[in-house]
Amino acid sequence: MENRELLLVPGPTPVVDEIYDALASETRGHTDPRFVAIFKNAIEQTKKLFNTKSEVYVVAGSGTLAMEMAIVNTVGKGECLLVISHGYFGDRFTPLANAFGIEVEVLQSAWGERVDPQLVEEILKTKTFKAVTITHADTSTGVMSDLEALVPIIKEAGALVIVDGVVATAALEEDMSKAYGDNEAYKIDVVLTGSQKAIGIPPGLAIITFSEQALAAREALGTIPAYYADINCWRGVMDNPATYFATPPVNLIYAYDAALKIVLAEGMEAREARHIAFGKAVRAALRSYGMTPLADESVAAPTLSCILYPEGIEDGAFRASLAKRGIIVAGSLAHLAGKAFRIGHMGNTTASMLEQAIVAIGEALQEQNHTVHVDQALQAFQEQMKQLVKA
Repeated sequence: MENRELLLVPGPTPVVDEIYDALASETRGHTDPRFVAIFKNAIEQTKKLFNTKSEVYVVAGSGTLAMEMAIVNTVGKGECLLVISHGYFGDRFTPLANAFGIEVEVLQSAWGERVDPQLVEEILKTKTFKAVTITHADTSTGVMSDLEALVPIIKEAGALVIVDGVVATAALEEDMSKAYGDNEAYKIDVVLTGSQKAIGIPPGLAIITFSEQALAAREALGTIPAYYADINCWRGVMDNPATYFATPPVNLIYAYDAALKIVLAEGMEAREARHIAFGKAVRAALRSYGMTPLADESVAAPTLSCILYPEGIEDGAFRASLAKRGIIVAGSLAHLAGKAFRIGHMGNTTASMLEQAIVAIGEALQEQNHTVHVDQALQAFQEQMKQLVKA
């Protein structure tokens, strides 16, 4: 299937032919052995993606459902949750937890910056927190969290580590078997994500994995205020996809299985290196246009960038001009609405796609009488890619 537009929003992301072909396969009954085999393989591939032998869940829903599943299955009413927020989607954990009577405290950075790990360490000494949420990369700001610094601090305090990987999974390492710091027990407890970002299939799947410690927390809670989001209701399906709890999105599972084959064939080390290269190269090119990334390079996410406009650029006209050229980017959120745009560079995106976008962005800026040199921007992109490939 031909993609008529180049979709460079922070999700959904471009879908390739292998995935479209899988998505367009004949719809079968959800208990059909042929579908069951594909679903089972997708579950096993999910475990490989997160390098875990523990439990994973793949259900119809969005990243927001996965966020809810992570919280409601680990933290009970009246217990305390610490939210480390680097933007809009970190903040979303607060109303979500409030809906279940969970006590919430928030450490919120200025947009474009990170929360200081020392502040995390200090607040964790003030009371007992059941869990701490970390947005691995925030879709609103393009800021990436430092798991190497945060995970040991959180585990030392005895809390569960919940990582929101919605705009990071399949682009950045989220290894459930990896020990952080000097203690072999200091590992991530929950990773949650959605299907439509770096995994590269259409929206519609909530994906989540739990460590043994997180599963023990679920059992200790007993009855929870959830049904569809209760992992105990899904356990039988994940063990045997022929089992029924709720009808799975058959064709999306086909697509997910195909996407994971692509991800695992490339390998996470190579995939992470590619995303880092894309992010640095795109930001270098846009800086040559006089545009400013919101996040400093030291904290910038490899999967998307939030880019501040130069003086005099009108957001709606700029994005409409790009759309006319077949390039779709996203506006910014909250107080940055109209002042910045967001561009995704993840999943099935290629270097040639990004070069095409850089040319179009230059032309859109020229339409608003902003002087730019497209050749210089392309050169900045290509030079950055060369340096990173050599490294």
